[in-house]
Amino acid sequence: MKFLAVLAAALALTSCIAPVSFQVVKTVPPPGDYSTAPLDAALRELQAGKAATDPMIASGHFLECARLAGDKALVGEPGAVGLYNYAVGRLVERLEKEKALPWGRTIQVGSGPTARTLRGKLEPKAANVHREYHVVDTYDFRGKYAAIKATRPGLGAPLVVMADPDPNYRKNYDPPRVTMALTAIVRAEGERGAVLELHDPLEEDRIAIAGRNPVLAANFSAPVSFVVAVTRPDKLGLIRLFNPQKYSDTAGLIRLQKYDKERIPVLLVHGLQDTPATWVPMYQSLIQDPELRDRYQFWVFSYPSGYPYPYSASLLRKELEGVKRVFKGHKDIVIVGHSMGSLISRLMVTDAGDKIWRDVFHKGPEAMKISGSSRALLRDSLMFEHRGEISRAIFMSAPHRGSEIATTWIGSLASRLVRMPTFLADARNAVASLVTVDAASMQLERAPNSIDTLSPGNSFVKAVNKLPIAPGIPYHSIMGDRGKGGNKDHTRPMMSDGVVAFWSSHLDGAASEKVVPSHHSTHQHPDGIAEVRRILKLHLRSGRQ
Repeated sequence: MKFLAVLAAALALTSCIAPVSFQVVKTVPPPGDYSTAPLDAALRELQAGKAATDPMIASGHFLECARLAGDKALVGEPGAVGLYNYAVGRLVERLEKEKALPWGRTIQVGSGPTARTLRGKLEPKAANVHREYHVVDTYDFRGKYAAIKATRPGLGAPLVVMADPDPNYRKNYDPPRVTMALTAIVRAEGERGAVLELHDPLEEDRIAIAGRNPVLAANFSAPVSFVVAVTRPDKLGLIRLFNPQKYSDTAGLIRLQKYDKERIPVLLVHGLQDTPATWVPMYQSLIQDPELRDRYQFWVFSYPSGYPYPYSASLLRKELEGVKRVFKGHKDIVIVGHSMGSLISRLMVTDAGDKIWRDVFHKGPEAMKISGSSRALLRDSLMFEHRGEISRAIFMSAPHRGSEIATTWIGSLASRLVRMPTFLADARNAVASLVTVDAASMQLERAPNSIDTLSPGNSFVKAVNKLPIAPGIPYHSIMGDRGKGGNKDHTRPMMSDGVVAFWSSHLDGAASEKVVPSHHSTHQHPDGIAEVRRILKLHLRSGRQ
């Protein structure tokens, strides 16, 4: 396994970034001047709650602290908002620990002068499933995945809420465990009562409370950071490259947030030896922008990257058909691909008909007596039309004309380490037994895999590059330049990201072309992310949505 890791690094077909890690931190009251009433009393209640051993007594003190601090928070008293948010967080934390959160019921907390009734109210359209509640201020996320924090200061305690697995999650294009950002607030109810409420900060910028309209606090990046830190999806990248069939069940389109028919989907497609985790820096940056957060929703397509990319593209088409059935009338999609993901994305906006089939096999499908699953596989991979629901495409570090690394000894060795699925090998054998072709161009000595289909000499790569992007779909190119020059005989242009050269990424007719000072991971470089942000804002103003 160590050899494979070294080989993957040598390939440099994607760049790895440090995973998220996190540690539980000791929470302390936020700094502020609490010497004047009622904040001095609120701080005493908070300290009493932290000292109490009985969870209901402690919860009563936290609730009283939130009530006292909340009165001043709403009028802008310095330090009051922080103290209120902290107290609400401690209330949720203590009740969650005791499995006593009052959703759909009323409980008694406190005793004596702090005794109160507490009613729980979930956010609108909350799913009827068991959920875990994590108060964000108790975690300190570390690592490059967590370098960008998308937050909104305001009133309330930001939470990461994780729902129990839904056996039908694939039908709804959810992740296995839905994890979301919610915000908890407490408001007074009657003379001796209060309500603990949850709000969705993606749906609400402000809340109405006590005759005022404060900004609702939010931590939009915490759910993704939490999931990456706990489940480590980045670990799937290498093993899905070398043994794709074993991880075939990980292929699918996944929504990163609750579906909203008013928001434009942005579909992110990762590249070779990668997973959707590679998009975390871009996702966190984009949702930090209020305009993009309000107008877009983000989806990812995950797939074992050892598959030949035409086959992966056929899987994505099937996912898009399913999305069309489940979310009828969704807004048109902006698709963003990185590296091999750009090639998959390009096939979503290309009309092929039987042109690629004829280029590869030198005869039409009607002349080939292949039936059953082999024929279906070839048809789905080679014969397709552009997707009408995609209205714009962004290609990042795209090897449209292949990558010469795929033809080196490193690429050749890595290619032979990929265990091709038996169904792809069977299709290869069916073709080989019926058609006489140039074995070098068809690569029929074995079933081609993703690395083979990144070679500049690959027949599919050549055939696709004869086809234009479908009319009416604007597309954009973003490529990297490490500034290290071209090859020794200067037969190639000088720019390259170390994996893909400019001559391969460039497409005539692009609506824009941006070169950023980056290695292959242009989708994680600040300039690359900024260019995607610019294009998404351009899309909003274009009227295409």
